[in-house]
Amino acid sequence: MKELSRVYSAVAPSATLAVDAKFKQMKADGIPVVGFGAGEPDFDTPDHIKEAAILAIRNGETKYTPAAGTVAVRKAVAYRIKEDFGVEFDTGSIIVSSGAKACLFAAFAAVLNPGDEVLVPAPYWVSYTEQIKMLGGVPVPVFAGEDRSFKVSAAQIEAAVTGKTKAIILNNPSNPTGMIYSREELSAIADVCVRHDLYIIADEIYYRLCYDGAEFTSVITLGEDVLKHTILINGVSKSYAMTGWRCGYAACGDKAVAKVMSNSISHSLGSIGTMNQAAMAEALCGPQESVEEMRKVFEQRRDYMVERINSIDGVSCIKPNGAFYVMMNIEKLIGRTLGGTEIRSAGDFAMAFLEKGLVAVVACDAFGIDNFVRWTYATSLDNIKEGLDRLENFLRG
Repeated sequence: MKELSRVYSAVAPSATLAVDAKFKQMKADGIPVVGFGAGEPDFDTPDHIKEAAILAIRNGETKYTPAAGTVAVRKAVAYRIKEDFGVEFDTGSIIVSSGAKACLFAAFAAVLNPGDEVLVPAPYWVSYTEQIKMLGGVPVPVFAGEDRSFKVSAAQIEAAVTGKTKAIILNNPSNPTGMIYSREELSAIADVCVRHDLYIIADEIYYRLCYDGAEFTSVITLGEDVLKHTILINGVSKSYAMTGWRCGYAACGDKAVAKVMSNSISHSLGSIGTMNQAAMAEALCGPQESVEEMRKVFEQRRDYMVERINSIDGVSCIKPNGAFYVMMNIEKLIGRTLGGTEIRSAGDFAMAFLEKGLVAVVACDAFGIDNFVRWTYATSLDNIKEGLDRLENFLRG
């Protein structure tokens, strides 16, 4: 057989999906594992959203739509952005596609040429770097550790810019860290981006999940110059428990970017299911009470998980104020033998913990940081308690 694509053959598998796949296989085999890998709310999609999809099917809304989505769903996106941020987008600046991940890929495809650099604050969601490489770009990690609450500074971004820098990805609130940038921090970073004429790809998929009264600032609210440079990425998967519906969107400050993204999608993914778009529109424009109800439950789970981890010898974490993840520091475990395995890395810990402790967490090596594993609290409090009980037992061994 002839050689496969060198670019795509070099793509690393998703660390989160790999752990989740092994967890699900063990569970299917009858092994009593507990999973904290994939970031997927355990709540059901609210009934009014499901009913909107059912009604669309009954009304015969089962045909192709424009690649960028129906006018109705794009109006719904514009409505939600205006309601939440006071910024107006017309439908020609909005693209709806199969999840925020597909919108990210389309955004990178629209702005990158081979060799272009993209600044990626680290720790980062694993798909950012792989998508950039798949499209011929060069990811440039900009690191901020636990001592800096995992948040990069404007000075760091300034220092990382070169003549090849084309864009920056800003994930706020962050996966995997759960940290939120303040308005002042974001504004300083955005000023650097505008000065160097960089595209700002703003992944704000977790913006409705903020805790302790933390104020969320969207990049698009930082002024007209910032808005023109920004491609806002969002969706309904996390806040509305709609992961399987595959509904994400992009809103572009420059309509020319939206046109290129739409063209790209028309020749690759095509439009998402018509009935899914109807459900998405209902999620964005319909009752919002369920969002706040879920947010409050996530906050309670976070509080328990953080307090419990910090009570266990050998591990620790700082309290995140957004999303639904906790970064557990395992630096003190490096060099120990647990479950019959010498722990030399987060990957060693995660595999041993899954195979011997029967708990699935994600090693953060793939997120650009060593000696941390990520837990999600997008699961029941009973599961969280069981998982942390197993952690204590595993560390005793």
